[in-house]
Amino acid sequence: MIIARNISKRFGGLQAVKNVSFEIGRGEIVGFLGENGAGKTTLMRILTSYLPATTGEVLIGGKDVREDPLDVRKKIGYLAETPPLYPDMTTGEYLRFAARLKDVPAARINAEVARVMEATDLLDVQDKTIGTLSKGFRQRVGIAQAIINDPELLILDEPTSGLDPIQILQVRELIKNLKQKRTVLLSTHILSEIEQIAQRVLIIKSGEIIADQPLDALLSTSNDQKRLFIRFKGDLQAVERTVRDSPNLKLTSIASLDEVHSMELEIADSLGHHNELIGKILGGNGLILEIRERRATLEDVFIRLILADPRARA
Repeated sequence: MIIARNISKRFGGLQAVKNVSFEIGRGEIVGFLGENGAGKTTLMRILTSYLPATTGEVLIGGKDVREDPLDVRKKIGYLAETPPLYPDMTTGEYLRFAARLKDVPAARINAEVARVMEATDLLDVQDKTIGTLSKGFRQRVGIAQAIINDPELLILDEPTSGLDPIQILQVRELIKNLKQKRTVLLSTHILSEIEQIAQRVLIIKSGEIIADQPLDALLSTSNDQKRLFIRFKGDLQAVERTVRDSPNLKLTSIASLDEVHSMELEIADSLGHHNELIGKILGGNGLILEIRERRATLEDVFIRLILADPRARA
């Protein structure tokens, strides 16, 4: 569905994207991650033909973005981080306007507007002006305009930005329902969304792709190094010495509140082999309040890759 070959983009003396290449197959759900300023939005704008690449080639559904931008746009639904909404229009007026812009046949506009309003749960606000809607509903309107032409490819840039927790859950469920028949490229800082939705992850840093793997493979590799979380009461200094003396344990974080201490450790083998640590706590008349292994999350992987990359900040 997407073929990007050697894409670079310069803004004067700044090179925002550097020789990026990747392919995304039809029906894939791909999470696109990176720090602020890494080049995510620039690359997504190149993919959608809103911004020309300085060098390189992009094909969407077999069409060249540079040579056939209008045909490419018919295949794409794009939700920018700040959706291009008109606050004085009603929801229904705006979606009919968006349908005309995207060349939806006149005979089908009303049916398509009804379809996307039902899909995004906007029927109850179709006659309300967009400026009076909550941020969550405005985001739904943005998603509705992105799918009004029933696109093959859906590109979402921070679709839950600025939403409250309930709105985030609602929009996340909406995206899950939309992905069934489309290729989806999703950029977000909420990495748990990627874990729940995506099949594959692209990570960009300083304009270059530093990771491109299936999500399961990325997490599986990181979980070769397990983590142990332990919360206890007792002699903190004695426990710390035991940890530092053990070749199988590495202290990654520690915190104390009143008499309760929390530690997170990297462990080389499973929880059952750390009797020395447990014995040190209990032998000092301590009390174990919680002990468990914690598998690596996408957030752990993202931070590790960004910091391990040679271009990471000092």
